[in-house]
Amino acid sequence: MTPKRFLVDANLPYHFSVWHDDAYIHQFDLGDSWTDEQIWEYAQQHNLTIVTKDADFSHKIVLSQPPPRVIHIRIGNLKLADLHKFIHTNWAEITRLSSINKLVTVRKDGFHTIT
Repeated sequence: MTPKRFLVDANLPYHFSVWHDDAYIHQFDLGDSWTDEQIWEYAQQHNLTIVTKDADFSHKIVLSQPPPRVIHIRIGNLKLADLHKFIHTNWAEITRLSSINKLVTVRKDGFHTIT
């Protein structure tokens, strides 16, 4: 079994093939009523990267040091199929950047990082 590396926040789809293996845990698997602080603490304790659309995690990581790391998806409202295609096409680069940066902000026009 692969150790968990990513915690996918509740604001992102549960059934995306790109993050549906042993390296990922979705917040719904932990409890869908968790606060941001509970999510942060869990990710910190388990050395996970939080994948989210929630700006609160981006703001918090700017003032903190990993773990956790944060991948902030900011590509606007897309149809589910378009969101899946975008994530699937770019996920390898996003995760590569996340491994060397504490924050990766994902936008349609590119990726922005903070080390």
